[in-house]
Amino acid sequence: MHEFALRVYYEDTDLAGIVYYANYLKFIERGRTEWVREQGIDQVRLKEDEGLVFAVRRVEADYLSPARFDDDLIVWTSVLAMTGVRIILNQDVMRGSDILFSAIVTLVALTLEGQPTRLPANIRRIVH
Repeated sequence: MHEFALRVYYEDTDLAGIVYYANYLKFIERGRTEWVREQGIDQVRLKEDEGLVFAVRRVEADYLSPARFDDDLIVWTSVLAMTGVRIILNQDVMRGSDILFSAIVTLVALTLEGQPTRLPANIRRIVH
């Protein structure tokens, strides 16, 4: 399980003073990027050397409770499942012990032309 800390800034909130719903997707994107980096995967090299990029194919999102300006949040990322063509992650945005947002995210690998392709064996070996 990977942990990514962030703080809610004024720009993240709406007129009601709570985090705008789309910003949770940005928060979990940052968490996924850091999770990928922690796995030892250099996404720039993957693109340059193997012509592959990761893309989100599906997101199931549950908005459970609002975050507000200046909240300290943690994005938890963990692998639920992996096949030869996709990685399915659980990502929770937490304030303390409270889950504010929860998502199931399906990642796939694409060629630079946008065609789906199998995840390279070396990535399947190291992802956990």
